Amino acid sequence: MLQLAMIRNNKEAVLAGLKKKNFPEPAIIDLVISMDDQRKALQVQSDELLAQRNAVSKSIGALMAQGSKDEAETQKAVVSTLKEKIDLLAVELAACEEKLHQALVKLPNIPTAIVPPGKTPEENENIREGGSIPVLHKEAVPHWDLITRYDLVDFQTGAKLTGSGFPLYKGLGAKLQRALTQYFLDFNTTAGYTEYLPPLMVNEASAYGTGQLPDKEGQMYHMTADNYYLIPTSEVPLTNIYRDEIVPQSSLPIKMTAFTPCFRREAGSFGKDVRGLNRVHQFDKVEIVNLTLAENSYKVLDEMVLHVEKMIQSLELPYRILRLCGGDMSFASALTYDFEVFSAGQQRWLEVSSVSNFESFQTNRMKIRTKDESGKTQLLHSLNGSALALPRILASILENNQTASGINIPLVLRPYFGADIIS
Repeated sequence: MLQLAMIRNNKEAVLAGLKKKNFPEPAIIDLVISMDDQRKALQVQSDELLAQRNAVSKSIGALMAQGSKDEAETQKAVVSTLKEKIDLLAVELAACEEKLHQALVKLPNIPTAIVPPGKTPEENENIREGGSIPVLHKEAVPHWDLITRYDLVDFQTGAKLTGSGFPLYKGLGAKLQRALTQYFLDFNTTAGYTEYLPPLMVNEASAYGTGQLPDKEGQMYHMTADNYYLIPTSEVPLTNIYRDEIVPQSSLPIKMTAFTPCFRREAGSFGKDVRGLNRVHQFDKVEIVNLTLAENSYKVLDEMVLHVEKMIQSLELPYRILRLCGGDMSFASALTYDFEVFSAGQQRWLEVSSVSNFESFQTNRMKIRTKDESGKTQLLHSLNGSALALPRILASILENNQTASGINIPLVLRPYFGADIIS
């Protein structure tokens, strides 16, 4: 959530940022400032009435001590009247604060200066590329055909058990998923990330804290009986571990990683973009999350980008890194880098990771703070990245490593998978 001081003191910059994100309701900014003015005026009135009531209440004791009982009773009536006015103002102030809050939560984060303008993925900036696109044999096929040939994933039974978009991994397909998961976690923990195994459902406060609510309410699976939400990513429970806490500076940066299934209701449209493992409702992902001081967050972002890049390089996959334009960024992000790998069987790029700096947008919602040497409280910055999302990584590994005699397993995965080839 944007801070009110930022909106008031940097109105033009905020409006320019909203324009870069293609936010459709910029008039909310003037509404927010107007409601904040109203809130302040009501607070001043309330404080003045409270001061009057306290002064009158104090005088009652003195009057009683002097024996001026009638005058004391008159003052008691004044106190009663003041209390009624204070109570009415409290109701009005609470309603004003709630309206202001509801307006604020509609506002996305402001993109940082280097975010390019644009509305579509085609306007993202290609930062750099790596790896070599393989030349496949003539009979090469997309991963959904390889999955059938080697009996790795059963989409039909998954649909019978749950519905479309819920794949059932089996045999060597399940084993390869497990190998990838363990490798990613080991890669992250070796780099200093602490491993967690968080709940797969979160409450409303947690979903609100990371910006999923109210922005993506319709995209999450909602357990209405308990008002819990299935997580769309482990970023949600991990970041909320420190909600409403003041973190000692000696503990920073906080580096967390977790493997979880992820659940998303919106699986996209029909067609080649959603065939096989390209887009599903349930998928596995290993996530990294960082909490750090504001002045260090962009250095940390660069470190996280390099970390994910090394991971993809180790899998011997061709990749590119994109800086997202304003219109392709998430609601909460100030700067996002997407990683895409080239899937040779489909002859297309597949997104496998997003690494983002949210600055203080999430931590302001969650009140994750620290204290500087003078004792002044300040908000931390939060960052997260996929390291990595498994379905499209699996798809690209299968497609890029297929041969006429089987699917070669990347070298780094062989100790985890226990074999060199799927045949």
